Formats: sequence, structure tokens, C-alpha cells
Amino acid sequence: MAHGPSVRIRRTSGAGVTPVALVLEVDRRAGTPREGQGTPPALAHCEAATEREAMAMLESQARDDRTVVQLLHAKGLR
Repeated sequence: MAHGPSVRIRRTSGAGVTPVALVLEVDRRAGTPREGQGTPPALAHCEAATEREAMAMLESQARDDRTVVQLLHAKGLR
């Protein structure tokens, strides 16, 4: 798809900071001229001792379209 929503996991804690904090977000402007403007609201947030552990917590949600739609709906974004 040339454009459309993009699901991503973004680190919100600084480099070397523990615990590692990550958020799951959907950039609905991906592939458009307005891509990258602003920060989309977080759909889910997690903290863990390492980045690998935090990624493991959010990755299954990011890969499941149904879960992403449910999170969008719960946040009133869809």
C-alpha cells in the first residue's frame, strides 16, 4: 500500500534509561504529505528492564489488526 495507517512502536525513554518505556501508536498520515507531523496518541504503553522485553510485550499487539482496531476504538480514534 502506498499510503495508509502505519502501526509502530516508539521508545519514549531516553537512551540508557531504565526502565525502558515504549508506546504503540498508529500514524494515520503515513504515506501522505503530512506524514511525520506531530505525534500520534499512544494506544498502549509498557515499561520493562530491557528494550527487548518491552518490544516483546507490544509486538504481538502491533501485529494483530483486530487488537489495533480495538485499541483505536477504546481511545475514541475510530
